[in-house]
Amino acid sequence: MSKRYGGKTAVDGVTFTVKPGVVTGFLGPNGAGKSTTIRMIMGLDAPTSGSVTVNGKAYARHPAPLREVGALPAAEVVHTGRSAYHHLLALVLTTGIPRRRVDEVLDLVGLADVARRRVGGFSLGTGQRLGVATALLGDPATLVLDEPVNGLDPQGIRWIRNLLRRLAAEGRTVFVSSHLMSEMALTAEHLVVIGKGRLIADTPVGPSRPTSAASSTSSSSATASKPSCRPAKPASSALADRPGARAGHGDRARPCVIPGSRCPGSPAHGLMWKSPMQNVLPRLNRW
Repeated sequence: MSKRYGGKTAVDGVTFTVKPGVVTGFLGPNGAGKSTTIRMIMGLDAPTSGSVTVNGKAYARHPAPLREVGALPAAEVVHTGRSAYHHLLALVLTTGIPRRRVDEVLDLVGLADVARRRVGGFSLGTGQRLGVATALLGDPATLVLDEPVNGLDPQGIRWIRNLLRRLAAEGRTVFVSSHLMSEMALTAEHLVVIGKGRLIADTPVGPSRPTSAASSTSSSSATASKPSCRPAKPASSALADRPGARAGHGDRARPCVIPGSRCPGSPAHGLMWKSPMQNVLPRLNRW
């Protein structure tokens, strides 16, 4: 799909598919076209050419969109005179979502203690948590979050990281944008990378691949993991009967991601471990 505003092309022929069961990161610098793409996914902007569907339908064609897709847009509009509780209550009363979901999501995002306070007095990070609560309100199968770590402190960043992994492990489709490569390296299991509105990469972010210490050429023959790394978690049994869903890797093993560092004790002696993000960085820098 493409999107043009007058003579400016914001998104230029971008095509990708987001799969359930993994956290898919949408990475690119500021102004790359991430928010415009998400607005087209949510039906807030119409593509100039091409189309976008969520679970086979355009967002606006779903009979109960909040139950199908939960979204955190870049600029969420909330009545600042309302409390967090009444903001969510207004949504459930107008969409047929069970009322109990208000308390459930407030507790999930850690806002139960401030639920009756006015939103206008919230910090940026607390406002982000309310946005995540809004996205989860309909218990949707698909989540689209635009820069959810903005304004969060380190504890909040860890919280959103673990939440996204847990939601993906339940078999949900999780699509999260960021301009922070370091955060995507820790959170995403698949990456869609854009720059200047064009697709740069669409690639899994698996365990790092070893490369020779004397050469930058990757070696495909050595696949041993660093013994001290944490083992990958087993696939969630809850996904066994869900068609088309794959288990999230959770806190999967990540052999050394520091460029040029050796993995002590590794059977692949004489090899260097390289972060998979390094394969994306040179292409991203060109944009």
